[in-house]
Amino acid sequence: MTVAAPAAPVAVADPVSPVPPRRHARPGLPPALGLVPFAAYVLLFLALPTVLAVASGFFDGDGAFTLDNVAALGDPVIVATFVNSAWLSALTAVVGALIGALACYALVGIEHGRARSLVDAASGVLAQFGGVMLAFAFIATIGIQGLVTVWLRDTFGIDIFAEGAWIYGLPGLVLPYIYFQVPLMIITFMPAMGALKPQWAEANLTLGGTRAGFWLHVGIPVLAPSFFASLLLLFANAFSSYATAAALASQGSQIVPLQIRTALTSETMLGRENLAGALALGMILVMTVTMWAYSLVQRRAARWQR
Repeated sequence: MTVAAPAAPVAVADPVSPVPPRRHARPGLPPALGLVPFAAYVLLFLALPTVLAVASGFFDGDGAFTLDNVAALGDPVIVATFVNSAWLSALTAVVGALIGALACYALVGIEHGRARSLVDAASGVLAQFGGVMLAFAFIATIGIQGLVTVWLRDTFGIDIFAEGAWIYGLPGLVLPYIYFQVPLMIITFMPAMGALKPQWAEANLTLGGTRAGFWLHVGIPVLAPSFFASLLLLFANAFSSYATAAALASQGSQIVPLQIRTALTSETMLGRENLAGALALGMILVMTVTMWAYSLVQRRAARWQR
C-alpha cells in the first residue's frame, strides 16, 4: 500500500499593506506668533506708559525740552524721599525675609496635607492683600481708636500713641509692609527650601556630621543665593508699593510713590510741572539695578535646582 506523501504547504503571500498616500506638509504658524497677545499687552500697558512717563520729565509745561526736572532729583527734599523709600523697603524686606524663611523651615517637612495647603493658599491671598483694605484693617486694629489700642489703654494703661500719631506717618508703614512681605517670601523661597535633598542630610549624619554642621556647611551655602534673590524681590516689591501708603499716610509725601502723587496733583510746583516724570525715571533706575542684581543671583541659585 502506497502512502501518499503529504502535500507541500502552499506558500501564502503576505498581504502587501497599502502605502498611505503622502501628505503634503502644511506650512505651520511660527511659534513666536503665540506671544503676540502678551507682547501687545506689555507694549500697551507697560512699555508705552513707562516711556511716556519718563519722557515727560524732559519737557516743561510749555512742551520745551529742559533738564530742570531731572536736576530736581538732587533737591534735598527729593533725596530724602528716596532715602526714606530705600530704608523702608530694606527694613521690611529683611524682616519679611527672615520671618518667611523661618516659616518655610517649619513647613519643609510637610509636603502634603491641610496645613501645607492652608499656608500656600493663605500666602497667595495675603501677598496681594493691600491698599485701602489693609490700611483700614490696621487703623481698626492699632489706630488711635483701634481695638488693640483701646484695650491696651483701658486695661494696662499703655498708650501706644503717647509720642504722636505715628501710624499715619512713615513708621506706620512698617507693619503693613511686613504684613504682605512675609507671605511673598514664603511663596518665593519655599521651592528652594523644598529642593533640599534628604539624602544630603543623611550623608552628613552617616559621615559623622551634626545637624548644625549640615546647615552651616551645606544648607545655608546652598540656600543663600535663593534667599538673597527673594530678599531683592521683596525690596523691589516694597519700593514700588503705592496703594497701602496712599491710603494710610494721606498727609505728606514721605516716600517716592507719594511724592509722585504730589507732583501730579499739586498746583504750586511752578516750573516743575513734569517733575513726576523725573521721579519715575529715578524709580525705574533703582528698580532696574535691583532686578538686574536679582537676575544674577537667581541664575546662580538655579544651578543646583536643575
